[in-house]
This record gives sequence, C-alpha cells and structure tokens, in this order.
Amino acid sequence: MPPELIIFDCDGVLIDSEGIASGIIAQDLTALGWPMTEAQSMKTFIGMSIIDMEPIIETRLGRKLPPHWRAELADKLVIALGEHSKLIPGAREMLERVNALGIPWRVASNSSDEEMEVKFARTGLSDLTNGRTHAAASVIAKGGRPKPAPDIFLAAAASAHTKPQNCIVLEDSALGVTGAVAAGMTCYGFAPHGDGANLLAAGAKSVLHHLQDLFGVLA
Repeated sequence: MPPELIIFDCDGVLIDSEGIASGIIAQDLTALGWPMTEAQSMKTFIGMSIIDMEPIIETRLGRKLPPHWRAELADKLVIALGEHSKLIPGAREMLERVNALGIPWRVASNSSDEEMEVKFARTGLSDLTNGRTHAAASVIAKGGRPKPAPDIFLAAAASAHTKPQNCIVLEDSALGVTGAVAAGMTCYGFAPHGDGANLLAAGAKSVLHHLQDLFGVLA
C-alpha cells in the first residue's frame, strides 16, 4: 500500500542550498570570533534551526550574541539563497511523478517561510510547493519546537488529515530523521554523496541515493 502522505525535507532533498547557508554562517561566526570554514559549519549545524544554533554559538563564544543577530543572519540567508539556490537533480521530475500517482505530499523544513519562498522561486518549484510547506517558525509560534522535535512533521500530517503512522518522510540530516521517527513516521534517509550511516544510526529505515529511488520504496 502506498503511504497516505509523503513529507520531504527541503534543503538537501529538494533544494541544493546547504553549502550556501553554511558559507554564510561560517563567515558570520568567523567575524564574531569563532573561526569556521564552510565544511565545519555544515558539519556543526546541518539541519538545525537558527533558534537552536544560538545557545551553541553563545557557549562557544562565551558571551551573548548581539540582540539582532538572529534576524540579521536570517536576512543574509534569504538574500543568498534567493540568488544561488539550485535544484537537487531530479527533484521536479520526482514531485511531478508523485502528483501523477495521486499521493499527497508536504515539505517540512527548519528553514523559515521566507527562505523557502525564495528558494522555490529561484528554482522554479513554486507552482508545485505553494500551499504545501511547513516551516519551523510557524511551529515555534504555536509553542512547538523545530527538528529534531517531531512537531513540524506532526503539523504537516495534521494539515493533510493523516495519521503519523501512515506517512513516510525523506530526510538528509540526522536531526530530521530523529524528528520523523519521534513523530511515529517511517523515515528514509537521502544521501546522494555518502553511505548515510549517520541517517541509519538516527533511525532511518534505509538510505536512498537518488530521488527516483523513492518509487522503489512506494512499489
């Protein structure tokens, strides 16, 4: 039986943007006194919301961040992602095929609504994703938590009137896998450039290396 709902992560699953965001974060933290490369930034913060990054950074710096740091970083990310984001190869074709199968789907991301809006506009996915996205900020505003908490996945399922156990999730970060599993959903890891061992360790049922591999799971 096919799932009643598929939930996709955004960055690293549909949109190639993690390197862009990691570069902006690395530059920002280096300027604040925490020298960091893009690779180090990605390893430290991949899949994490800005709100959860903040205490880690303050602990490392030994001081509070400037009052407007979070908002200013968010603005930098929106500009950069709107200018440089790219599609993960095969993303549009995969989503169109899911639509053709008649399976509902959602996008659940620790990105902000603004970030997702510019990323999908930049990559030409807006016509498919409009009305299907769930951002961490909207969950937090209602008292919830970003990934690795399950809240954003549960919000996506509720929007489709679907029970968590009838959903599958595609995630590329261990934080995301942890949240999906905590929500009671079956999660598959997506690792186009590695073995995905960290995703399996976090609870992924198996690891896909190409987006079209999803249809083998559905079959």
